[in-house]
Amino acid sequence: MRSTPTGGRGTVHRDFRPATKALVGALVVVSNVVGAAIVLALAGYVLPTQSLVADLEDALDRNLVAFGVYLAVAVVVGLAWGYAWVRVPTPPGPGDDEDAWRRHRDLARRVVLGAPMRITVVQAVPWVLAVLLFVTINARFSVTVALTVGCVVALGGMATVAVAHRLAELTLRGEVARVLAEDPPNRLGLLPGVVARSLGAWLLGTGVPLLGIALAAAASLLFRDYYTVTRLGIVVLVLAVVALAVGFLLTALTSTSMSRPVMAVRRALRRVQDGDLEAQVEVSDPTELGMLQAGFNEMAAGLRERDRVRELFGRHVGQEVARAALAEEIELGGEVREVAVLFVDIVGSTRMAFDRPPQEVVAVLNAFFGEVVDVVETHQGWINKFEGDAALAVFGAPDDQADPAAAALAAARVLAQRLAADDSPATAGIGVSAGPAVAGNIGDARRYEYTVIGDPVNEAARLCDVAKGLPGGVAASDAATSRAGSDEARRWCEVDVVRLRGRQRVTHVHAPEPDTGEAPR
Repeated sequence: MRSTPTGGRGTVHRDFRPATKALVGALVVVSNVVGAAIVLALAGYVLPTQSLVADLEDALDRNLVAFGVYLAVAVVVGLAWGYAWVRVPTPPGPGDDEDAWRRHRDLARRVVLGAPMRITVVQAVPWVLAVLLFVTINARFSVTVALTVGCVVALGGMATVAVAHRLAELTLRGEVARVLAEDPPNRLGLLPGVVARSLGAWLLGTGVPLLGIALAAAASLLFRDYYTVTRLGIVVLVLAVVALAVGFLLTALTSTSMSRPVMAVRRALRRVQDGDLEAQVEVSDPTELGMLQAGFNEMAAGLRERDRVRELFGRHVGQEVARAALAEEIELGGEVREVAVLFVDIVGSTRMAFDRPPQEVVAVLNAFFGEVVDVVETHQGWINKFEGDAALAVFGAPDDQADPAAAALAAARVLAQRLAADDSPATAGIGVSAGPAVAGNIGDARRYEYTVIGDPVNEAARLCDVAKGLPGGVAASDAATSRAGSDEARRWCEVDVVRLRGRQRVTHVHAPEPDTGEAPR
């Protein structure tokens, strides 16, 4: 069955592929011919029916002729009927309305999903007629023979039809998947599910052959004159072999039809566990198994959406804040933490905005912030916010850090060296401070953000203005250098003492020692 998109009208389900039809037809014909041959051998040569007929030669001739003619007619008629009954109707024309297209899709879906059951009916009808035919033919010779032959044909027909049904169902999986790709099953329908398949496999693969053995045993008790010990042994042995073969084949086909969807889901789950959220399962079963496959696809789609939202969320607020927000319930308020703050602001941004077109200004800002984000994240910091042409980076929140002051000072030195390069997108002033601050969710229950508030933030912003007048463009407070480890603190020296705007006490300004020997990372 070919499926083609038709714009807003969904998918057009065309007729089954010729190769699929030919394969299903061949499997059904072969399985039924083999089943008929086994029934003929059992009824005519294994069971003691010959001993019950007076005119044996005439009975054999009549049965063999009827068998050959009926088998040929049943194959031809069954193939013609089957091909016509499982044919998907021709799609509507381009000028037809939406209702016509909807009716076609619904009808095509019913035909495709019901094809295995329709093929089963096409097979079952000739077997039912065969029971009536051969009972009628043999009734004139012996009622006992007629009943025996009728039972053998009926039991053989049930087993044969069951095997052919499973073969057709497995062969049509690809066609069913194309229908279910657009409209996956979301509820149980009338088709047999997992329980019905399992019980049917036992009933037809084990119960029916065992019933045949039981009937043979009962017949040996009723007709002791015709069942010698040797004859009974042969009958039971042959029926047992047939029962084992049919039972194994039907059980294998049934378990395959149920295990394939489950194993496909299991493989897809393993891919998801390995981090591949693009994993998809082909929905190839219209029963509970198909619902399982469709459910996995919905789960994977939800995971992809969640991952996309988390990625976008992380880009807006930072990966650290996003992880914390997803891991626990958000509450307004904050906690006092020991943090270090780095504030960076472009030099001459007002003039740049006046002299350059907006697109060029945005390009410069993006290149500049790219450098800032790279350096800050390399030193395990977190970009709290971008403020026009400035950025605020925090070390020690929301994740704990062993030495936030040292990390902030090192990031400031490396960033200054990068911005001093000839190919730097812009020059900037960098201020660093450290100390206790309140870190938490600030705002309203309807709209809030994770941020840091406290004296280190204000001092770093003021030091940023001081840094614009220093040769290296970096200024750190004594609060930051005194809290940093000795390895980082020795790279800084005091260059000035100033009273920052809005502060009561003076600030001892530090700058990096020249030629520290550390290359930008």
